[in-house]
Amino acid sequence: MDKEGASPPLPSIDSDADRAAKRHMAYRLKASESVPEAVQRIAIEEIESAVDGLTKSDTDRDEAIHEARKSVKKIRGLLRLMRPELGETYEAENQRFRDVGHQLSEVRDAAALLETLDVIAEKYKNSLRKGALSGIRTGLEQAKSETEQAVNIGKVVNDAVRAFRAAAKNVKIWPLKNDGFRAIAPGLELTYRAGRKALQKVQEDPTPENYHYLRRRAKDHWYHVRLLESLWTEVQQAHESSLDTLQDWLGDEHNLVVLRQKIEADPAKFGGEEQVRFFDFLADQHQKELRENALSLAQRIYEQKRKQFTASMQRLWDAWQQQPAGISELQKQERQAAKKHPRMVHRSGSQNAVA
Repeated sequence: MDKEGASPPLPSIDSDADRAAKRHMAYRLKASESVPEAVQRIAIEEIESAVDGLTKSDTDRDEAIHEARKSVKKIRGLLRLMRPELGETYEAENQRFRDVGHQLSEVRDAAALLETLDVIAEKYKNSLRKGALSGIRTGLEQAKSETEQAVNIGKVVNDAVRAFRAAAKNVKIWPLKNDGFRAIAPGLELTYRAGRKALQKVQEDPTPENYHYLRRRAKDHWYHVRLLESLWTEVQQAHESSLDTLQDWLGDEHNLVVLRQKIEADPAKFGGEEQVRFFDFLADQHQKELRENALSLAQRIYEQKRKQFTASMQRLWDAWQQQPAGISELQKQERQAAKKHPRMVHRSGSQNAVA
């Protein structure tokens, strides 16, 4: 920004499809930039995207809040990648964006619980009689309305916009010194190692808290993979796809936990004991399936040792610097390896997880 106190410039007006495409393309490192330049650009673009959505009068409010929270999570993923570089700055900046996300979370969480109910209703629609879950839906809709009134949604949005704009001023002075793979290698390895440890913890003690922790670590890894998307060969694209699916499944599992806790705490508000017990029966089946699928996929995603993973990323980075020949050669090698050790890649519909 050129002037002290000036707000970051907002992006030009595009169609929804154009904006979505730009957001996808923007969240990645580019060969034409240094790592510090790319990190700062990405953070600013995510801030601008969030502010743009929250301040547009013709935008669906729930969707704008959802997209703003996604931007917060992507920025925090970026911060975790650069944590070893940022040093003490990391804690302050991570807390700053965590606070912005929390400002928006109550309203978004209420909407996400309704979406989770819809997932169950759709999955078991052939087994449900008419109105079987209507009391739960009515209760959730009422709770959402009460939450919006209690938190003063207009003030929440305005406060978030101010916080985003204030945060943008700090991005340009983040202490990023190193360039090249050495700038990101420590963060990549730390995040991958954390994911492996989280998986081990879930296998030893499959509590809702441990599944949620695995989801958070897998999401970090997914964001880092997306940042490095320009490096990807065909096999690595499959890795990114698997991570996307894993964080979806774990997000759905967490939403079920939160929803069940909410309605079980006060069944009278959600259609009564009979409806809540019936929902629990359906949720048990769905949750078991989600957990089994997620564990199976996570075991394949995290099968490499952390040093092996970092070394493979180093090879991809080096090949990226020598495109197109470098990446083409790696693609041939990976296709040959894949034939010897085929992997299944799972896809599922994306659901919005409660933070």
